[in-house]
Amino acid sequence: MSLPRTLGELRRSEFSQERLSRRRVKDELRDNLLKRLRNHKSDPIFPGIVGYDDTVIPQIVNAVLSRHNFILLGLRGQAKSRILRALTGLLDKHLPYVAGCEIHDNPYAPICAHCIEMIAEKKDETFIDYLAPEQRYVEKLATPDVTIADLIGDIDPIKAARGGHDLASEHTVHYGLLPRANRGIFAINELPDLAGKIQVGLFNIMQEGDVQIKGYPVRLPLDVALVFSANPEDYTARGKIITPLKDRIGSEVRTHYPVTVEEGMAITSQEAWVQRNGMPLTVPQFVREVVEHIAFAAREDKKIDKRSGVSQRLPISCMENVISSAEQRTLRNDEKVVVPRIGDIYAALPAITGKLELEYEGEMRGADNVAHDLIRAAIAKTFDGYFDGANMQQIVQWFDLGGEIKVSDTAAAAEVFSTLKSIQGLSEKLTALGVKTKDMVEEQVAAAEFVLEGLYAHKKISRSEERVFKASAKQQPRPEPENRPDFPGGRGRRSFN
Repeated sequence: MSLPRTLGELRRSEFSQERLSRRRVKDELRDNLLKRLRNHKSDPIFPGIVGYDDTVIPQIVNAVLSRHNFILLGLRGQAKSRILRALTGLLDKHLPYVAGCEIHDNPYAPICAHCIEMIAEKKDETFIDYLAPEQRYVEKLATPDVTIADLIGDIDPIKAARGGHDLASEHTVHYGLLPRANRGIFAINELPDLAGKIQVGLFNIMQEGDVQIKGYPVRLPLDVALVFSANPEDYTARGKIITPLKDRIGSEVRTHYPVTVEEGMAITSQEAWVQRNGMPLTVPQFVREVVEHIAFAAREDKKIDKRSGVSQRLPISCMENVISSAEQRTLRNDEKVVVPRIGDIYAALPAITGKLELEYEGEMRGADNVAHDLIRAAIAKTFDGYFDGANMQQIVQWFDLGGEIKVSDTAAAAEVFSTLKSIQGLSEKLTALGVKTKDMVEEQVAAAEFVLEGLYAHKKISRSEERVFKASAKQQPRPEPENRPDFPGGRGRRSFN
């Protein structure tokens, strides 16, 4: 269907004057949301938002149905910006406006001087253009240097000089972001970071629905849905938000981190760059779980600042680095399939340390050491999920009798496998991880290494920084292996003992 291109054609189309003149942005959001709610099984309200179905989304739905301006309060990495941008999915596919208008004037009810004069002159021959939903979303990151002119507008003396207008004329106005968001959604991220005097400038648009520019009596009755995001710590009486502005925000919605590891894994799988244009990739389930448990462990660790939070970007970035480390090893060894191991998680340390804000105790210990502790705790938690109550005595005894294994993170899977298969009782335990002897060597090595790392995390065996696994330091001295003819010794590059 071709869209009307003049005001006259518009009057004779489905875009009736009654509909466009009376239906404001918040009404449009509400109407389209009601349609989504009726068809929620086939048409999700916020596609791609995981873990908020029973908590955050119902509150946002209430805010939109109530035609409220609202704010999302949450720590970093809780999908606040993504949710705000997803609101464009509740806007109409096409919105007619006066062609060339900076503030996208309604053809039936123009508010800027230029459009009023043009429609009065051209009447039904006035040209019409259309906005797509994504063009109706304007976002501003609040910073202390934002000015009223940035948000509202200012008088432009160059416009006045070129057009021969008086400075008091509306034709000299340079519109700010708010007027340019007219008939759309205007989002401000980190609202408390706006200077107090700039926050005051939002009062009129939120309560009376208009703005005033400079000292001139230019009033623009804008049609805007205002949404905000902020950190809960700043959004308090002791924070940087002024209470009159807080009072004008209709709904306050609190976001949160994933409640379960399964939800976190779903988000990481959705957001991480996993499907690459390279070799075939298989990421073991236990590797995914360990990566996710790192974030969960960090959020509970006393050495990490709770007020700053641990972003969901941590497991996302970590997973990407884990796969890259595995890719590098696979290419160097001319292997055919990329299969990440636990050693690749340690190689992803740069993706972890940069996401942590440490308390004093953490600073004293050091970011790398804190990250190592988190990985070890995550491995232990994941290990318990597969082997809680399992008898690992045969493997532990192998090390107690003098066994020592060195596993290299860069060695080929076949090389590592030839070393690990000498450990008595290890291969039988891999079935709990869904790995069988007929599976790829790469998968068997990843699973076997996970078992050893799990035993190390529970202090059943010890491991050096070079990843040499051996008997736990708690064990008593034992006979030398050369005095035991039944001892199946083995050495690699990473050592467990």
